[in-house]
Amino acid sequence: MFPINPKHHPLLSESIILFIAIIGLISYFIIGLETVPHIPILIGIFSLVAYGLVKNITFKSLEEGMVAGAKSGMGAVFLFLLIGVLISSWMISGTIPILINSGFSFIGGTWFYAIVFAITAIIGVSLGSSLTTTATIGVAFIGMASALDASMAITAGAIVSGAFFGDKMSPLSDTTNLASTIVEVDLFEHIKHISLTTIPAFIITFILFVILSPNETMPLEAVGEYQAALESTGLMHWTSWLPLVILVFSTIFKIPAFIALALSSSIATLLARIISGLTWSDIWSIWFNGYTADTAFEPVNELLTKGGINSMLFTVSLVILALGFGGLLFVTGIIPSILYAFKEKLQQVRTIIVSTAATAIGVNVLIGEQYLSIMLTGETYKSIYQKAGLSNKALSRTLEDAGTVINPLVPWSVCGVFIADVLGVPVLTYLPFAFFCLLSPVITIVFGGRALNR
Repeated sequence: MFPINPKHHPLLSESIILFIAIIGLISYFIIGLETVPHIPILIGIFSLVAYGLVKNITFKSLEEGMVAGAKSGMGAVFLFLLIGVLISSWMISGTIPILINSGFSFIGGTWFYAIVFAITAIIGVSLGSSLTTTATIGVAFIGMASALDASMAITAGAIVSGAFFGDKMSPLSDTTNLASTIVEVDLFEHIKHISLTTIPAFIITFILFVILSPNETMPLEAVGEYQAALESTGLMHWTSWLPLVILVFSTIFKIPAFIALALSSSIATLLARIISGLTWSDIWSIWFNGYTADTAFEPVNELLTKGGINSMLFTVSLVILALGFGGLLFVTGIIPSILYAFKEKLQQVRTIIVSTAATAIGVNVLIGEQYLSIMLTGETYKSIYQKAGLSNKALSRTLEDAGTVINPLVPWSVCGVFIADVLGVPVLTYLPFAFFCLLSPVITIVFGGRALNR
């Protein structure tokens, strides 16, 4: 059931005390001292290694646990580096500038946050990837929010909410396929079943963003300044839409994400070379360091100066640390003992649903990885649901409602670190406004029991 075999079996009380201490440590450093997440995670690694050695676990076993944990996220690491290239190549091909420019044509201040949420949700369902959606249309929207003088926190919350609605509901999504596969439920039956909680969460979220949206639109003169500056870059052409079209078609034909992103980035780069006149030397430098805009209008320079492999190194380093930390939590037996305790003491239907959601959330918080949250919780509770006479659809729905959408709300998680880096908005800043992600587990706990076997 577990990706790493525990070398120690602590008492439940000991595991809970360690769990509270670890979360307290991380929270104090990030919230209280306002440090980057790397520091408390690294201190947590030191603490777990010391704990393991005290419990007579060999350093070799501890090291193997760290490596195995980090290895589980290497696919994401390569994807993050490629997304850095994608953003910079979409800048020089004019794809992101033309998305921003087009957005100014039909989005003002009225219902701004609600429209951002709805469009991001549609794109999310089309692409099937929350991270790709955030790194493309999300970057464009966060730039528009800056130009409109809208709240960056609420805009980021709307982007995250829409992207993860798409991640839940798209048949192309990795997490949607994983949740249905792990508990042996037909993919489209799974999507139909999760709509029972997802659609209400979507409607409530949309209404909240309508209420929060500013009443006044941006003055036409200000819009004109931004659009004129975007035009002055010389990046925007009709061909600027091609990298986006290629990415959409790649996902429709179920081309693996890495290949789809590489193909879109390559086409965008080639278009930039042909049309914008950049030298290959300039392009390779932009691939690594990102694009730096140089217009006469500073707000647009800030808006377009993004991307590059270098911009992803903060994210990559934290992901490796966090997953290595997760590996130590397994090899020391802390997570396995808590999961086994949940499994042994569950009888009532409502308690099972609540415990499933709590476990999925807990794995996200401790390890910061949504795939492991779905896999471990699914494997742990599958037999419990069968014993209680509950359908596997109920389990797969709860996995999505409390597993998939919680990851972007954890500052040291894979998704949280990536989104904060790409959008330039800290997780704890946008967290209160990621309404869809906050509502999904609440709705599945409150109303889940009424629709368990439909």
